[in-house]
Amino acid sequence: MLGRIKANPKLQRIPVVILTSSAAETDIAKAYEFHANSYIVKPVDFLKFTHLMDDLGFYWLGWNQHPIPGGLNPNG
Repeated sequence: MLGRIKANPKLQRIPVVILTSSAAETDIAKAYEFHANSYIVKPVDFLKFTHLMDDLGFYWLGWNQHPIPGGLNPNG
């Protein structure tokens, strides 16, 4: 699915975060090969998982900078 998203010009700029239980190097490499923006192995402990989700949301919504849709018009 990630490969299809990143191959679609209308969707490819959407940031994709892989949230998984797999820490296998092959899975990590494959995710980045298909242009994942981040790869996170979710903790088994629920409290740690909720902290991770808080931190992730804060990063993507509070700190991360992204272009304004339609703001980069090559034709002027």
